[in-house]
Amino acid sequence: MDLRSVGPFVISFCLLQAAGAQTAPLHVLASNGMKAVVKELQPQLEKAADHPLAIDYGSTTGLRQKIDAGTPFDAAILTSEAIGELVKAGKLTAATRTDFARSGIGVAVRSGSPKPDVSTPAAMKQMLRSAKSITYAGDGASRSSIDSMIAHLGLTEEMRPKTILTTGSGAAMSSVADGKVAVVMTLMSELLPIHGIEIAGPFPPELQSYVRFGAAANAQAAQPGGAKAMIAFLKSPAAAPVYKAKGMERVRPEDDLPQPYRTVRDWASPPNGLPWAAVTGV
Repeated sequence: MDLRSVGPFVISFCLLQAAGAQTAPLHVLASNGMKAVVKELQPQLEKAADHPLAIDYGSTTGLRQKIDAGTPFDAAILTSEAIGELVKAGKLTAATRTDFARSGIGVAVRSGSPKPDVSTPAAMKQMLRSAKSITYAGDGASRSSIDSMIAHLGLTEEMRPKTILTTGSGAAMSSVADGKVAVVMTLMSELLPIHGIEIAGPFPPELQSYVRFGAAANAQAAQPGGAKAMIAFLKSPAAAPVYKAKGMERVRPEDDLPQPYRTVRDWASPPNGLPWAAVTGV
């Protein structure tokens, strides 16, 4: 067909339709705990997916409410627990589900303020008792772990009057940066990129909990191929340096396998109190 015979309007319409098909955005719902990582990786994710990304950030709780309300999207990047529940509900596809990173929880204060010692359970307890006020997200992925940590230290009732729960961790961190609250606790991946606060440290190992993150495609995704390709990049080794730089740890595929083994120390005793000879391996 001679394109000159169909007229400039029809040609323009066809070109716009073709361009729109190639550049249709991939709609992604992403947890605040993954925000710094996703923003850093966005050019690579768009290249992998062959689509620009339209990203809606929020708490996992808030984003789940949007999913339940029928908000259209192609892929979700949420806590692994939420991803699993949404797969069971048939709203995300099991075949695309993967875990790829985890973040521990940390403590931060306003920039320029003395940084408290949080390196041991005793130091953590002292910090909480001496803090004039603390804050964390009431709907955040780390809330249950923070509540459990406070309860483990026996401070639930003592902390209640000076604890401020916010909607989203952003409000909690801003209140500390503005000097309105003394201490904020949330995921390390959320604390690191925020100006106006300084990280005192992660929770001590004895009190630390990790929140795992994963992704899966919407069962009704408009761009299923792009969603699958983006998720594949998130779990690839190429993403590992960004996870580390943003306060997270990459979850390797083998980390997701069941672990049937446990360590048993001093399980063997030589007869008659004889000393062990050198052992190179068992």
